[in-house]
Amino acid sequence: MASQQSQTLLTLNSNAVSDLKEGINFLRNKEDGKNYIIYKSMDVMRACKNQCKHQGGLFVKDIEDLDESTVRCTKHNWKLNVSTMKYVNPPDCFQQDELVLEPDENGGLQLLELNPPDPWQADPRTPEELEPGEVLITYMTHACMKLDLGSKTMVFDPWLTGPAFARGWWLLHEPPSDWLETICSADLIYISHMHSDHLSYPTLKKIAEKQPNIPIYVGDTSRPVFWYLDRSGVKLTNINVVPFGIWQEVDANLRFMILMDGIHPEMDTCIIVEYKGHKILNTVDCTRPNGGVLPKNVDVMMSDFAGGASGFPMTFSGGKYTEKWKADFIKTERKKLLNYKSQLVKDLQPKVYCPFAGYFVEAHPSDSYIKETNLKNNPEELNKLITKTSFVSTWTPKSGAVLDMARILKDPLDSEAIIDPPAGTKLYKDNWEFDVYVNEINTAISNEIFQHNDWINFYYNWAGFRDYNLVIRMIETNDDFSPLHSGFDYLVDFLDLSFPNERPARDHSYLEIKNRVGVMRQTVIKGLLWDDLYIGFQNRLFRDPDIYHHQFWNHFQIKLPLTPPDWDSYLQSRARQGYTPQTCKTQPKNRALSISKELAAVNKRLERQAWDLKGYTVQYSSHCQSVRARYCI
Repeated sequence: MASQQSQTLLTLNSNAVSDLKEGINFLRNKEDGKNYIIYKSMDVMRACKNQCKHQGGLFVKDIEDLDESTVRCTKHNWKLNVSTMKYVNPPDCFQQDELVLEPDENGGLQLLELNPPDPWQADPRTPEELEPGEVLITYMTHACMKLDLGSKTMVFDPWLTGPAFARGWWLLHEPPSDWLETICSADLIYISHMHSDHLSYPTLKKIAEKQPNIPIYVGDTSRPVFWYLDRSGVKLTNINVVPFGIWQEVDANLRFMILMDGIHPEMDTCIIVEYKGHKILNTVDCTRPNGGVLPKNVDVMMSDFAGGASGFPMTFSGGKYTEKWKADFIKTERKKLLNYKSQLVKDLQPKVYCPFAGYFVEAHPSDSYIKETNLKNNPEELNKLITKTSFVSTWTPKSGAVLDMARILKDPLDSEAIIDPPAGTKLYKDNWEFDVYVNEINTAISNEIFQHNDWINFYYNWAGFRDYNLVIRMIETNDDFSPLHSGFDYLVDFLDLSFPNERPARDHSYLEIKNRVGVMRQTVIKGLLWDDLYIGFQNRLFRDPDIYHHQFWNHFQIKLPLTPPDWDSYLQSRARQGYTPQTCKTQPKNRALSISKELAAVNKRLERQAWDLKGYTVQYSSHCQSVRARYCI
């Protein structure tokens, strides 16, 4: 069986993308004469063929549509709401097949069609009756689930220790005490994508020390999921990259299929697991899993729900970014996500739905502002929205809770269908060993390369982003985002990849980024993607004009070179040319010492504010209460 393929139907350059208006856009491929529709609402876009599913008629603007989201077929007046891809006249008849929208590195856009659109239909199997205890789903924490499927055990996305996104995300739930033994005894692990709340190197390091040959499966994304493995120090020896849309047979009863995301096919995936004909769908973090085409009436579906996985808008300042504007925006966006997830579940009609992959907290005391402002969706609220108008059973999981699929399919009210952890089990974390991880990150501050000033030129030439009219100012800061007197503060002009002393006189976009020094320097040294900075809330941003530079962020968050900067050759070159730390105009050896003193001063101030880490367990209890209230758990 051939893997699922994508075919490019239409390509738009950056100018054509800029010309897309809010609402409905009718487009035509001049080469083959075929027509398409792109619906745009702020930063969200959806696309489909301009062809009615009834008898293939062409859609035109519906003059009766006040919301500018509906098109009308010229043959029989059928109407399609392209914001939802549902036909509204006649209602409840068809769902329009969506196309995948893939941005390119030049700011353009490709419309892709997946073929086949529903590969799970290959070799269909009739569901067999299950015995109680035959299929058990155990929630571990965040996006990590353990599936006992007959004689086999499968694990999703094990993040069970340490932070994610540098030091920005920490686990909300306390994993089961035997998590390491549990994971190491699994037959296989699925890791959905490279983000560190799913691909957790601190967790994988512990697993590899006990079971380095444990089989791990990932999708064949263009940015390899394990691109950083060789540099991580984690010794895993059984990584399996599988093509999209093909059943992977585990045994006679168990198989799984990995699917790509329609919005981020270069890095994001989801999975269908099938045991004796019963399907479990895990869409993980996918924005538009499989381009919006998914199996209906699966036995169990799980997905993210919480929101808050971005620095926007909490980390932005200037202009409209008042605290009220941020609060209103976050409230609106969370509600939109909640409604989208609710509608998706209602459309797919799984027998059981579980919201997961959103149980993280900005626990470090230096991120108290983010913790208080980055409100997340309530899983119980989502479940109430779903059950209000559907017969879908829902499950808000607790760490260590077990769902018995045979029991809940037979009787959703069975008291033994979901077994919660024993009374007295610790469910919420109150100790994260901050010092261990933050100190490790901050070792980058004193690295030898920062004894020279021209590391900046070397790094950005390695990064390879240029010919784009954007100037950024990068400022190293302490944990409070106050500039360090001894830190680097420099400009990069990406139009010609130069490093001027002041902003150029020409018209240009400007982006000012303040970065916590330890995280920024670790990112530079290791050639890491900038997700640690942006998604991890480790920077603060100001932009003029206030526009999102997709090409810039897409490059530094996804497209940096797979090979790290060769700092050894850099230092050797400096030595050959007679450069020493003493010849640098800012006395860099003293710079690292000065930075350490400035960071120490910030830590003392945090202690004076009653955030000292020795007494943190007791003082954090009130925060834990507020988190529980926010999640309603």
